[in-house]
Amino acid sequence: MTMFGDGLDAAVHKAFTRPAPKSAGARMRYLVRQLKGTMPVAELLGVSQRTVERYVKDQIKKPRPQLAARLEREVKNRWQPQIRAKARQKAATTGGIVIDTRARLGYTAPIGSTDQDRIRHLTLALPPRYAARLFEAQEAGAGDQQLREIAAEALKEVYFQDNGRRAGQLEEVRFTDIEHLEFEL
Repeated sequence: MTMFGDGLDAAVHKAFTRPAPKSAGARMRYLVRQLKGTMPVAELLGVSQRTVERYVKDQIKKPRPQLAARLEREVKNRWQPQIRAKARQKAATTGGIVIDTRARLGYTAPIGSTDQDRIRHLTLALPPRYAARLFEAQEAGAGDQQLREIAAEALKEVYFQDNGRRAGQLEEVRFTDIEHLEFEL
């Protein structure tokens, strides 16, 4: 599970205009339409082609928990691609992204400052350029660590340096022990 990647996906999913299919049969039919056949869906989900056909015909209604989770994830990853793209584009160009987190935050600064890290609860609007960097890194397959570094850099600029009005010598922000993390577009 990637905390940052899942958080970004959840924020984008809130932009959907219609709910994704709920039942196993409806989800399976959607995937069959998207991938143009039962065989690619079977390979994607790691089940037999016959199993996919039985879900499509509603002969099987209740998938195993593992299959249900994979099915839900694959449908959500493909659901309303234009809406998803528009939401990301808006956040990256004009809207920005809001981060709500409760985590241990500290920083590295010159000698003489109080750089003790502590648990803080922050809700901040990050500028569009950071939303763009987060989404670009996620699309490029970046791991949680890389996304965390981008978010820490954004917090450094917006929260600790107040967009350049203070703490100019701040070197690095540490963003660890994340208890809660949520993004909003």
